[in-house]
Amino acid sequence: MMKWWMVRAGDQNELIPFWKQKGVASIGWAEFGDPKNYSTREALIEKAHKIYEEEKPATRITWASQVWRFSREIKVGDRIITYAKDKREYLIGTVTKEHEYNETIVSEYYPNVIHIKWEKKQIPRDQLSQGAKNSLGSTLTVFRVDDWGEELERLLAGEEPVVSEPEDNEEEVIKEDFVQKALTMIQDKVDKLDPWQMQELVAGLLQAMGYNVKVSKKGPDGGVDILAHKDAFGFEKPIIKVQVKHRKSASSGPEVQQLLGAHPIDANSLFVSTGGFTTAAENIGKQHNVKLIDLEELVNLIVQWYDRMPNETRSLLPLQKIYIPE
Repeated sequence: MMKWWMVRAGDQNELIPFWKQKGVASIGWAEFGDPKNYSTREALIEKAHKIYEEEKPATRITWASQVWRFSREIKVGDRIITYAKDKREYLIGTVTKEHEYNETIVSEYYPNVIHIKWEKKQIPRDQLSQGAKNSLGSTLTVFRVDDWGEELERLLAGEEPVVSEPEDNEEEVIKEDFVQKALTMIQDKVDKLDPWQMQELVAGLLQAMGYNVKVSKKGPDGGVDILAHKDAFGFEKPIIKVQVKHRKSASSGPEVQQLLGAHPIDANSLFVSTGGFTTAAENIGKQHNVKLIDLEELVNLIVQWYDRMPNETRSLLPLQKIYIPE
């Protein structure tokens, strides 16, 4: 099945002349080396946590995911679209050869390359529907734009595009973009909490879910930061033991093993790591049914349960509710 992809040509569109001349599209992140050397997306993310330590965890995951898509998911026959800011027009092409890692085709800074047969005709931005303009305006380097393929093909053919319910499409795109930006802002706020505040935040989330919690005091915790249980005395199962790691580096396999071996042995295990997890940690989690939660999933849960969190927990992360039309 043919897919449509937006691939951005650098912040200043400096790559477009090379792309058109050599019949390619390319992206950077050369620090990864050849992404084909990574067997899974998770392994690529693990590498991102090591080489981009100065960046936020969510940013590292986003970058690795875009490199993975470009190198593994774009196939021959897929359609590629990019935007020339200076001319305010879109270029469209078809993939003729899938990913290769080559530092000589474009440059050593943009070594990830796919081969493209570019259309001679370009589409002025003014011809697109408002919904397409909003969707194609995402700041990501690589992302799917399948919903606008038919409109783009009709414009290429010189036909009037059939745009169904443009106002609804526009509102939906704006809403999705707004939500994603809001979640990213919340991730940034959570990232600024200190380790003890993060521990309290996770405890408050569990309270919102209906659990009684006991938070470990500062100092050695024996591998368990929080104990959560359904009854006031802590007898009723399920009992959940929780480890919280708030740092930039990914949590490792031995750390997950430590949680599994911590008292109580028969409790369910929950590991929260804002820096993500190594492949070894994820494998151990799957084998032993340990629930692993990274920064992105933690923020999604916080948003879902925020109204039920204790006031003292919400004071750590003040959020404001905004209403938008359905």
